[in-house]
Amino acid sequence: MRAAVIQFPGSNCDRDMAVAMDRVSGHNKPTQLIWHKESTLPDGLDIIAIPGGFSFGDYLRCGAIAARSPIMRSVIDFANKGGFVLGVCNGFQVLTESGLLPGALMRNANLKFICKDAGLRVETSDSVFTSAYKKGAVVNVPVAHHDGNYNADPETLKTLIGDDRIAFRYAENPNGSMDDIAGILSDNRRVLGMMPHPERLNDPQLGGTDGAKLFESIASALVSA
Repeated sequence: MRAAVIQFPGSNCDRDMAVAMDRVSGHNKPTQLIWHKESTLPDGLDIIAIPGGFSFGDYLRCGAIAARSPIMRSVIDFANKGGFVLGVCNGFQVLTESGLLPGALMRNANLKFICKDAGLRVETSDSVFTSAYKKGAVVNVPVAHHDGNYNADPETLKTLIGDDRIAFRYAENPNGSMDDIAGILSDNRRVLGMMPHPERLNDPQLGGTDGAKLFESIASALVSA
């Protein structure tokens, strides 16, 4: 499995994401870190991750400036050709701002930054990202965001539900997200955006491993392929 992580000014979970990918990569080629000013991606990538943080200081709107960075043109092309893309927290915001996922991440309903563990209910196991989880299982994954309130128009929400594209819902909604949504899939199920941080609960030394199955799911599909 050949993975890359995109870095923006203000990214702060890029190396955590790379460590999580390396744990399941299945070979000795480390995850590549790619600076946002690059215009092309390395050949042979299987998956790209857009990590959490505060890209460009969250100026304008969270993820809006990052979505227009030079490297994102290549990421969008990669996704449109069927490549796998994972966006976590700020990465989810970048994916919605770039048009790779529908909807928008708004200010939390309580207008405060939220940093705590959150219970997530797995809504589908029918994706490369969630196949190692059992549908309906509740897992514990940290959240750390100020703008994690997912919103979409009624027709988009209807499509997400009807097409089984809601990957995770909050067991107890911390931010006001529509329909308790914590993570969604693209229409081809190859792009996942989620606000909680699976890379932060990926090792016993971090206090738990509930996030590890997401990376194991990815590896199971891509390493074998």
